Amino acid sequence: MNGAESLVATLVRGGVEVCFANPGTSEMHFVAALDRVPGMRCVLGLFEGVVTGAADGYARMADKPAATLLHLGPGLSNGSANIHNARRALSSMINIVGDHATYHRACDAPLTSDIEGLARPVSHWVKTSPSAKTVAQDGADAIAVARRPPGQIATLILPADTAWEEADGLGKVPEVKPPAPVSDAAIDEAARILRSGEPTVLLMTGQALRDPALFQAGRIAAACSARLVAQTSNGRWERGRGRVNPEHLPYPVDEALRSLAEVSHVILVGAKSPVAFFAYPGKPSQLISEDCQVHQLARADEDITGALTELANLLKAPPQPVIEQRTEAPGLGRGDFGVENLSRTIATLLPEQAIVVDEALTSGRMMLGLTRGSAPHDWLQICGGAIGIGMPLAAGAAVACPDRRVVGLQADGSAMYTVQGLWTQARENLNVTTVVFANRSYQCLHTELAAVRAGTPGTLALDMLNLDRPDLDWVQLAAGMGVPGMAVDDMDAFNGVFADALTHRGPFLIQVNI
Repeated sequence: MNGAESLVATLVRGGVEVCFANPGTSEMHFVAALDRVPGMRCVLGLFEGVVTGAADGYARMADKPAATLLHLGPGLSNGSANIHNARRALSSMINIVGDHATYHRACDAPLTSDIEGLARPVSHWVKTSPSAKTVAQDGADAIAVARRPPGQIATLILPADTAWEEADGLGKVPEVKPPAPVSDAAIDEAARILRSGEPTVLLMTGQALRDPALFQAGRIAAACSARLVAQTSNGRWERGRGRVNPEHLPYPVDEALRSLAEVSHVILVGAKSPVAFFAYPGKPSQLISEDCQVHQLARADEDITGALTELANLLKAPPQPVIEQRTEAPGLGRGDFGVENLSRTIATLLPEQAIVVDEALTSGRMMLGLTRGSAPHDWLQICGGAIGIGMPLAAGAAVACPDRRVVGLQADGSAMYTVQGLWTQARENLNVTTVVFANRSYQCLHTELAAVRAGTPGTLALDMLNLDRPDLDWVQLAAGMGVPGMAVDDMDAFNGVFADALTHRGPFLIQVNI
């Protein structure tokens, strides 16, 4: 058994069953090991950003890490934007990055780089295996790191000779400790605030937005009339009819400030104190008033479910939350071919247990409100702000949950960053329905241009924000990667095509010309 074989076998024994890969010469022994060691599914991505974004989507839905296989420093760099997104989403991931053989690094060949230096900003743990004898245990340690609550990024650098030389056997995965309990003092303080009757928000993310923690938060809100608010960007959010449905903290600064203006206390449940995504002239960075007090019930790495359960019981909350959302979906959109009517149709037709991957950006801001009454579903958002995650994230979620329909809500500009994700969806025959909102512009940047008070844009500025000359043809782009598609220009057409696409086996793309 060589080092690569010992690493693959250790990953499989440690529960890592999928590897999203874009390999090169230095990783060939790892690739060969996939044939000799059973149990690892390998999914090819044609760009490293697809690989890392898919690993993120897999981890969010499978609740365990996938591995990625990346080629030296440039391959890691190409995938770093979506590793950054994964880290912000509290996802787990194990990056296997090939490197030159240990004796070849001194030659300063063209691909030589400081891989550890590139990896540290987006990783919780980085290690270069010194020899084939240590590779397996290094892999086992990476598994343990990635599985630490709430999910971490481990990057293991594999020099080529440590992959091909003889190994000693498999590594032993250290036991992963459960989330740390929340202190009694934090629970008592939260109870005191909630009993005060002062306007209070529980700001939530991570496990707090999934049952059973979400159910317990609903009990608390029923007992104390506290508002439940999901932070602006969340890795995975269980939503829809029959569930407790928190409000959503809006992205635009003015809307967020209005939402929290009268709040006296914010209790953090896995979240951080709310701040604006960017600085804007004349506007605050903090989204709460100076008089608002911030308290922490539970960090993201602590036992959120346990803390909310104890808090609900301490407050003598009713056994069932009475604020479950029981409204129906809004009905099919009719008439004007715009974002609101498109959102109505998507909300109404969303299948039971769908997984929604939201990179619609400006076109998707009505979606969260209108889907509160949709069939139960999971909502996955872009958490690190690095656009180009939607199509890869959808692919990874579909690999993790092959029996569930994935619906990708996709802005056209950001889709071009990782359009290769469509090819992976086609190759793996994944059940992904992608709706591309083709407004032929970076519409969010038009909004931001006004928000930062940069002045009235002229011809040169607008050329940097508009996606025309030529217009992107998403049906042809998808067809070139093996994904069938159709363009629609009115609501009747969209209603019919979207309904049919949800039953189509494999991927399908709808270009919405708005």
